[in-house]
Amino acid sequence: MLIIFAGLPGVGKSTIARLLAKRLDAIWLRIDTIDRPIMAVHGDDIADLSYKVAHGVARDNLKLGRTVVADCVNDVAVTRDPWRAVATDLGIAPLEIEVVCSDAREHRRRVEERNSDIPGLRLPSWEDIRERRSEPWSRDHLVVDTAGRDAEDCVAQVLAALDQQGGAAS
Repeated sequence: MLIIFAGLPGVGKSTIARLLAKRLDAIWLRIDTIDRPIMAVHGDDIADLSYKVAHGVARDNLKLGRTVVADCVNDVAVTRDPWRAVATDLGIAPLEIEVVCSDAREHRRRVEERNSDIPGLRLPSWEDIRERRSEPWSRDHLVVDTAGRDAEDCVAQVLAALDQQGGAAS
């Protein structure tokens, strides 16, 4: 199974993806972790290189029968569509998840108070995030709103969706 997370920085996507991957004993592919060493060598202008690396690693693990949790911003169709293609090319139905924080004050607080757990990774500021222009989704997907909720509750929502889809059990 391929579980594809999307959402702006600071909404709680990595926290949920990490917990879910641990619960499912799945492979956790975090774009930020892949970005950092590539950027250290090639600078900030790496286009979609990290995504292409992650797609290949995901494909290899899916072929082994592993569940993969992809953790990336994926705020535009051009980044979401190739993830979906990784799954569908292998005959797997992906679960696409958009993580949001509908409380702007809570989202801002999270962004301004968080620290990176990836050495050398510069986290975006609240202004950086507000300036991003996300594209609306053109297909069905699960929306997880983290406002006022703990991560375990959000993971339970994802697990329930997986059960409905006939995917991985908790």
